[in-house]
Amino acid sequence: MTNKWLAGTLVAGALYGAQTLAAYPERNIQAVVPWGAGGATDGVARAITPHVEKILGSRLVLSNRPGGTGLIGTDYVLRQRADGYTMLYGAENPQLYPLLGLAEFDYRVLHPVSILGQSVVVIAVHPDSPFDSMQALLDHAGANPGQLRMGTVGVGGAPATVHSMVNSVRELKVREVTFGGDGPGITALMGNHIDFMPLSLGPTKSQIQAGRLRALAVLSDERHPELPEVPAITESIPEMRPFMPWGTFWGVFVRKDTPEAIKRTLEDAYRQAAASPEFQQALAGFGARPLNLSGEEASAYLNRWQSVTAWSIYRAGAAQRSPEELGIAEP
Repeated sequence: MTNKWLAGTLVAGALYGAQTLAAYPERNIQAVVPWGAGGATDGVARAITPHVEKILGSRLVLSNRPGGTGLIGTDYVLRQRADGYTMLYGAENPQLYPLLGLAEFDYRVLHPVSILGQSVVVIAVHPDSPFDSMQALLDHAGANPGQLRMGTVGVGGAPATVHSMVNSVRELKVREVTFGGDGPGITALMGNHIDFMPLSLGPTKSQIQAGRLRALAVLSDERHPELPEVPAITESIPEMRPFMPWGTFWGVFVRKDTPEAIKRTLEDAYRQAAASPEFQQALAGFGARPLNLSGEEASAYLNRWQSVTAWSIYRAGAAQRSPEELGIAEP
């Protein structure tokens, strides 16, 4: 009796699981943004979500869980069931958690549903800044170490990472002034309270175009079509060419042990949504370039980004641990 009951239970469970997968999604999906409302990650999430909802035929409920350089929201997703009903709209930060001593995990514990796009980063100054080129800023910083004030958003953020990348090939000693995000940093820069700041092009572009900020360099090995007069950083620091192009990125993730069928369903939905003209236009508005990567391509992108960035930070002396110790291959 017991064996028959157990066999029946197993069969019923298998049938229920198959039906659940076939019906996915059959209820709302929670989409966690580990940053505050109004930031770049939040903006990208809100731009693509309506397109994904139409494809899946289900509602995605966005939940902002900021704090800890994205750690609080990311950890929350890791503690939920691996059933596809909790996703993460993440940025690049978890790839540096072990290196910087913020956490023991990186994106290897999650599955990349889609790497949506990569931002363009510019190094900006006040329009009345005495520095008319990146070389002039570097020369002044070299002659006056520790004098210039650079805006940052904390350990693991893009400005601090860019600073480490430059420091790995050229000495750039500055005073870091920390802000709660790009927005407050831009305000401080426009008020001449800091001397320069590496910033995402999206929230900065309108200020540059209006003449309220001036870009000294684009973090790339070629000029950006929207800012053709702004030099690529490799024009003043050619040693950075192996790192380029570099930028922060945005992606969609679920727990690694989520059923394969659900992963494929989500990948297909985001592949279609990311290719839509409306989302492509939204990404351009953020000053970003589209990627739309999934599967092995997404994993390869994450590995390269981590390798280039982690080793740059380590060589600049800003890492808590060695990338080799963490199993991060040298670029």
